Amino acid sequence: MLLRIEGASLLTCALVGYAWVGQSWWLLAALILLPDLSMVAYLAGPRMGAASYNAAHTSVAPFLLLAASVALGSYAVAGLALIWLAHIGLDRALGYGLKYASGFGDTHLGPLGRAGEKSGVRFCRV
Repeated sequence: MLLRIEGASLLTCALVGYAWVGQSWWLLAALILLPDLSMVAYLAGPRMGAASYNAAHTSVAPFLLLAASVALGSYAVAGLALIWLAHIGLDRALGYGLKYASGFGDTHLGPLGRAGEKSGVRFCRV
């Protein structure tokens, strides 16, 4: 539960930051699901899919992009970084964690869906 609250906090901070930099809410709506295109790599197998998904769903790259936006003085780049962070926060708040190579449903937050219910594992499930 704590990791889901942390995700909700990241989402909230990213949205507040996005409002502060004054970028278009239409842009946020259009791009919020863009990191999920990384799931296409699952067509190449679970190991490739997990690597691609995890690369797009860790906060390191968007924080580096946010730092670059400060160095460049670019609100547009900051907006993109904050959209990316908002997506990651939303995923974590909903219980979608980083993936293991064993399958899409196996995450660092616990198993997704019915697999988590059947296994009795209650890492961060409500």
